Amino acid sequence: MLTKETLKEVILSQRAYLDRADLGTLRQKEITIGGSFAILITGIRRCGKSTFLNQVLKKQKKGYYLNLEDPRLEGFELSDFNKVETILNEIYGVGGVYFFDEIQNIEKWEKFVRYLIDKKEKVVITGSNASLLSRELGTKLTGRHLQLELFPFSYQEFLDLKKKSPSVDSFEEYFNLGGFPEYLKKEDPAILHELLSDVVMKDIAIRFGIKNTNMLNKIVIYLISNAGKEFSYNSIKNMLEIKSVQSVIDYVSYLENTYLIFTIPRFSYSYKQQQVNPKKVYSIDNGFSSSNSASFSQDKGKMLENMAFLGLRRRFRDIFYFQDKVECDFVIKEKEKITKAIQVCFDFNEETKGREIKGLLTALKYFNLKEGLILTYNQEDEFLLEGKKVIIQPVWKWLLEE
Repeated sequence: MLTKETLKEVILSQRAYLDRADLGTLRQKEITIGGSFAILITGIRRCGKSTFLNQVLKKQKKGYYLNLEDPRLEGFELSDFNKVETILNEIYGVGGVYFFDEIQNIEKWEKFVRYLIDKKEKVVITGSNASLLSRELGTKLTGRHLQLELFPFSYQEFLDLKKKSPSVDSFEEYFNLGGFPEYLKKEDPAILHELLSDVVMKDIAIRFGIKNTNMLNKIVIYLISNAGKEFSYNSIKNMLEIKSVQSVIDYVSYLENTYLIFTIPRFSYSYKQQQVNPKKVYSIDNGFSSSNSASFSQDKGKMLENMAFLGLRRRFRDIFYFQDKVECDFVIKEKEKITKAIQVCFDFNEETKGREIKGLLTALKYFNLKEGLILTYNQEDEFLLEGKKVIIQPVWKWLLEE
């Protein structure tokens, strides 16, 4: 429990900082605040959620702001929210939009958000753990919250920040550096080393009481080093000599929920089979993986596949890989139907084209699709094959279609 004086001091100093803070590169995301909904913005640490929140706040006639990760708020309890509400109304008047940053740090926070929504107040909150936030909101605010995911900078946002034009040269820079805003400005690998440490320690180990952080680190380094490759829980268990496969399942789940990694299942009409088959893993960001893994940057093909996955993940939630003797890198499900099949090939040449086309055509026939896409580093073409249209497009041009 904190005193009203302490809370007021923190609120005023945080707002003063926001008022003088650089609004940064405008994000391509748009949110409409209105109705009896809480807007939930989730994403990995340091992807720009606070800056985006400030951009949205500045568009409001009246807004309240509180960052709950401020160390001065150590000891903040559920009852302190009532004091915060009183202070904000006293300082800024009633009728503003409530913005809460990293709200998952406060136990039972969802009760206060429910209280505000019941009063028809407008609320925008951010957090770094998608599952935790969604579960808690789902319990108290069923059907009364909207979720928006924020990722590190897209290629277009990277171009806006760097003031560069789309080209294979600017894409090569983005391809290697990734999209974390602070890292793009300073290019200091320590920023991404610290990010990994913060997520593992603050968002996972402390929250879930994990003592063996060394093992957790080994798992995340293994997974980001093998982005674009298949893995199974049992293979990780055996390789790292972990006693329980359930521990591996839990660890991977924690890493996914904090947006460090993503996993996709092999496509099957059977949900049970999806769970049994090996999954493929992808990393949140090429620059992040390269800075924290010696081997990731050595495989340009997997780096391109990882970047293509991130472009897909920004647009779609239901992503699978397809395997039927040959493999197609991605198939996309929309409204219970597979609508897209996509291959990724760094260099579409005589050596690779047979394999890539065969995998794509197999998927197109299996799902009765008329056309498929092969994403490359910098090649472009289009042709008909066995009655199917095959489009070859550079990833950097395709990313700009977001």
